[in-house]
Amino acid sequence: MKTIKNFVAVTAISLLSMGAFAQSISATAATLDAAEAKIAAKAAEQGANYSITSAIVNNRVHMTAQLDK
Repeated sequence: MKTIKNFVAVTAISLLSMGAFAQSISATAATLDAAEAKIAAKAAEQGANYSITSAIVNNRVHMTAQLDK
């Protein structure tokens, strides 16, 4: 029983620490490539990987992404 409690506690702590870093960022630029370059630069600055979550193209591109360590 104690082993199960320890396993649950360690799992919960590890999930919290992974979720604690997840951060949403955004960038605006004239093209998709330029917006992604800005996102990539912000991710590199923080030593993180990124996944683009949305991109809206009107007169300019507005892009959002999720950073993960």
